[in-house]
Amino acid sequence: MITLYHAPQSRSSRIVWLLEEMGVPYTIAPVSIFRPMTGEGVPDAANPHPDKRVPAILHAGGLVTESQAIVLYLAETFPEAGLAPAAGAPERGAYLTWLAWYVAEFEPALFAGLTGELAGSPQKRRNHAAVVDRLETALARGPYVMGARFSGADILIGSALGFGRAAFPASAALDAYLDRCRSRPAALRAAAKDGAAGPQAA
Repeated sequence: MITLYHAPQSRSSRIVWLLEEMGVPYTIAPVSIFRPMTGEGVPDAANPHPDKRVPAILHAGGLVTESQAIVLYLAETFPEAGLAPAAGAPERGAYLTWLAWYVAEFEPALFAGLTGELAGSPQKRRNHAAVVDRLETALARGPYVMGARFSGADILIGSALGFGRAAFPASAALDAYLDRCRSRPAALRAAAKDGAAGPQAA
């Protein structure tokens, strides 16, 4: 059994979505967290995350934290869910690249767009534009970042885009992608369990 330490409308919301996509048994252990964007909340002593953040999961006696690591771990532990190409598969490199791109490029661009950092930094504006271009280019080839295949990369990117859509310019491609992600049956089930309007909804 998987135990997810979860705070509603936070980064752990995407892991509820992930678990619903996988169809594996899990339980949710609610925890409180400090939310730096609002200054609200307090860390929870019951949270096993070393920084008292979310997400964190316990499985088979082991602790896994951070969204990217949890996506990698669960997709490899439960390959029958089909959320990641197998090691050695031709698409594996592209999948791992999208996971790394999400952390290294997408998240920084999202927060730069939300916080107003773009105005004072030509480099951040260039990086921000490059993120939008890369995502739109990928979506022109298929409904998801890996083409026709929905993967763990879409859970990371789609959930963050839902949280920070205002960080990026008007784009029919991005809006359609977000709608596809949010309308997936597993995403709707996750939203109901999270208590929000959608995975990572603003």
